[in-house]
Amino acid sequence: MHSTGRSRRAIGAVMMYAAYILLMAFIVFPLIWMLLMSFKNPTDVMAIPPKLFFKPTLDNYIRLFFGRQREGYALVKSDFPLAMKNTIIIAGGATIVSMITGTLAGYALARLRFAARDFLAFTILSLRFSPPLSMIIPVYILYRRIGLYNTHVGLMLIYQIISMPIIIWVVRSYIESVPVDLEQAAWIDGYSWWQGFSKVLFPLIAPGVAATSVLAFVFCWNNFVFGLMLGAAETHTLTVATSAFISYEQVLWGQMAAASVVTIIPAMIFIFLVQRWVVRGLTFGAVKG
Repeated sequence: MHSTGRSRRAIGAVMMYAAYILLMAFIVFPLIWMLLMSFKNPTDVMAIPPKLFFKPTLDNYIRLFFGRQREGYALVKSDFPLAMKNTIIIAGGATIVSMITGTLAGYALARLRFAARDFLAFTILSLRFSPPLSMIIPVYILYRRIGLYNTHVGLMLIYQIISMPIIIWVVRSYIESVPVDLEQAAWIDGYSWWQGFSKVLFPLIAPGVAATSVLAFVFCWNNFVFGLMLGAAETHTLTVATSAFISYEQVLWGQMAAASVVTIIPAMIFIFLVQRWVVRGLTFGAVKG
C-alpha cells in the first residue's frame, strides 16, 4: 500500500513537472525564436526550412539605432532611439501619476464610508474593460482642441484609463487587509492623517504597491492604440515605431525582431529590480491572522 502511494505521488510529480516544462517551452520558444531572428540577415530570415545554424550579424540592431543601409535592404527611416526615449518618459510618468492618485483613491474606497461606494468602485473597474477604440474619437477631438495632441502629458493622462482602475482595486484590497486599528492608534498618539498613512500604513502595503506599479508600467509600456492615434512622429512610442517596419511592399522581419528584443529589455530590467517586492506584494494579505 505504501509503495503504491509513493508510486502515485511520483507519477503525479513527474506529470506536474512535464506540464511545467511544456508550458515554459510554449512561453519561451517565441522569445528565443525572435532573438535568433534579430541576428539573421534577410536571406536567413526568409529561408525555408528555417535555419537554426547561421552566421549571426548585428546589422539589424545597427540599422535600428543608426539608420544604416546596405544593399538588399529597403530604405526605412527609423526613429527608434526617439521612440525609446518617449516610451520611457511616458510610461514612467504615467506609472508615477497612476501610483500616487491610485493609492490615494484606493485608500478612500477602502477606509471611507459613503453612499454608493461599491457602485463607484465597480464603475471605475468597468473602465478597464471598455475597448480603447470606443473612446479614442472623442479624446482625439478633445486633445486637438485643448492642445494635448502629440504631447507627452496628453499620453500620460490617457494612459490612466489603462492603469488606474486596476491599481485602485488592487491597492484597495491591500489596504482592507490591514487593520484600521493601527491607524487609529497612531492618531491617538498624535499623528496626523498623513503621518498615519505615510509612516504606519504605507510601509505595510509597500510590497503591494510595488507589485501594482509593475502592472501599471507594463500596461503603459505595451499600449499601442493610444500612442498611434494621439501622437505623431515626435511622441511615437516603441510599439508604434516597431509597426513601422511593416510596409505595403515588404516586412522587415529582422529589424522588427531586433526592435521587439530592445522593447522588452527595459521592462524586464524594471521587473528584475523590483522582483523582491513583487513576490511579497502578490502574496500580501493571502494569509491573515
